[in-house]
Amino acid sequence: MSIALSELAPGQDIGSASLKITRADLVRYAGASGDFNPIHWNERFARSVELPGVIAHGMFTMGAAVQLVTDWIGDPGAIIDYQTRFTRPVPVEDMDGDAAGAVVEVSGAIGAIDADNSTARVDLTVTFNGQKVLVKAQAVVRIW
Repeated sequence: MSIALSELAPGQDIGSASLKITRADLVRYAGASGDFNPIHWNERFARSVELPGVIAHGMFTMGAAVQLVTDWIGDPGAIIDYQTRFTRPVPVEDMDGDAAGAVVEVSGAIGAIDADNSTARVDLTVTFNGQKVLVKAQAVVRIW
């Protein structure tokens, strides 16, 4: 897919996605990232530190959310900046089989266009159970 800067406008929708997260995803992410904090895999420990249960890694949630932008632009290398603030944890229930333990909703819209630098800012809305889990989630993409 080829996207032209001239075809974009602030407020324009780039799409949405539902991210299904399982405990197995968290274990795989822990192995890849080296973040073996027990709040991401041990229910008893997570509750002992007053969390609602096992929670997704913040960086996992952040990384999964930006996939919407990658899919839209078609080139992960086009993303030149991505930032967010974490506001709420994403509890991931222990589920049987392939069922998701949590579903995070992501939608994106063009927030700003910088024609001089051939970039567009994509603003992401990332929620779990109707509450924002990331705020000011913004990716800047270069569009040639």
